[in-house]
Amino acid sequence: MDEEYDVIVLGTGLKECILSGLLSVNGKKVLHIDRNSYYGGASASITPLDALFEKYGKKAPSTDNFGRARDWNVDLIPKFLMAGGELVQMLIMSGVTRYLEFKSVEGSYVYKQGKVYKVPANEKEALASNLMGLFEKRRFRNFIQFAHSYDENDPKTLNKELKNESTMEECYNQYGLDKNTMDFTGHAIALYLNDDYLKEPMPDTLKRIKLYSDSLSRYGKSPYLYPLYGLGELPQGFARLSAIYGGTYMLAKPIESIEYDNGVVTGVKSEGETAKTKCVVADPSYFTDKVKKIGQVVRCICLLKAPIPNTKDSSACQVIIPQNQVGRKSDIYVCCISSAHNVAAEGFYIAIVSTTVETDEPEKEIQPGLDLLGPILEKFTSVDDIFQPTDDGSTSKVYITKSYDATTHFETTCDDIKDTYKRITGDDLDFSQVQKDLQDVAS
Repeated sequence: MDEEYDVIVLGTGLKECILSGLLSVNGKKVLHIDRNSYYGGASASITPLDALFEKYGKKAPSTDNFGRARDWNVDLIPKFLMAGGELVQMLIMSGVTRYLEFKSVEGSYVYKQGKVYKVPANEKEALASNLMGLFEKRRFRNFIQFAHSYDENDPKTLNKELKNESTMEECYNQYGLDKNTMDFTGHAIALYLNDDYLKEPMPDTLKRIKLYSDSLSRYGKSPYLYPLYGLGELPQGFARLSAIYGGTYMLAKPIESIEYDNGVVTGVKSEGETAKTKCVVADPSYFTDKVKKIGQVVRCICLLKAPIPNTKDSSACQVIIPQNQVGRKSDIYVCCISSAHNVAAEGFYIAIVSTTVETDEPEKEIQPGLDLLGPILEKFTSVDDIFQPTDDGSTSKVYITKSYDATTHFETTCDDIKDTYKRITGDDLDFSQVQKDLQDVAS
């Protein structure tokens, strides 16, 4: 380990593994270390099932109740991939898809006035949906047609009463949409965590709506994908990419100290050896002195023997409970997967309910989500702090990613990856260039 590296990456969470892979492809000499003996860090998939029970201090389960323990791969942080989203683009253009297999998620649902409704996947479903009345459906269709055709650089695509600077609230009002329609559009389609976006200019929201629709058009049932064997496969895929281009990985390596010279990082010491480096990339757990707490997320992993009621027996689905429906400031997310995705024993389901903590009783905050699940065989609840770096790393050359939020999609994760990459390299993350680099190395 007594060598010099361009970059040392600490932690094998998805963000860190993607950054490691991209930096290796770009010719950087990368050393990747994790104190854990497994990939994934905070975003790992836990297997076998006994390990999950042990992690939460519970007695090992009986095979009579939960099937074979080794058939389970349980995500600690649940998320789906948007079919047309940036993470899928990263996977395709980096070639990591050759290590993975995906399955489409069967449906996306939204909670309204105590009931669960499918988010319409096409015009036929929209016309048949009980989410909206007859006249509201017509207004919603006109709004969606506008969102699909809108181009902020082309004035001809603007509604004559709107400008690029118009807020999203003004846009909704221009089409006469009611509060319930605004709720499911903003939270189940545009995937905002709260209603702050209503006061922001409309282009970003319209882009999100178009992304959802474009992703939906690829598979038809929902815009989401999920990897077989769990999300833990994603960081391992990018770790393989890094290794192919010279990256070195070391698991189960305790970090003894970080070394600096005049405030600039120079090395990482582990088990008596020091690896020299020009910069360090890490998840927040490795630098508690360089991050600040900005909130908490409560997550509850639930093991089920049946699909979530009112989701058409979906083997995988998402349910979003918009904040306004339950008198909150943040949405509640429900993510369900099953044995169909090789993450549970045959006939079992895993549902994970999560939200941003707003009170001193976080478990009560996710109750509306738990109430949708039907009988729960076992549940595991955690409350995790959300951290973000206190500086951009330009002085110390220590670049820290953010903690994972409560959302059940990867779009905010990708935003953080792009931000961290730019802080490290000074360049925007350009995947056409990454693909060219891959082709150059291959040839």
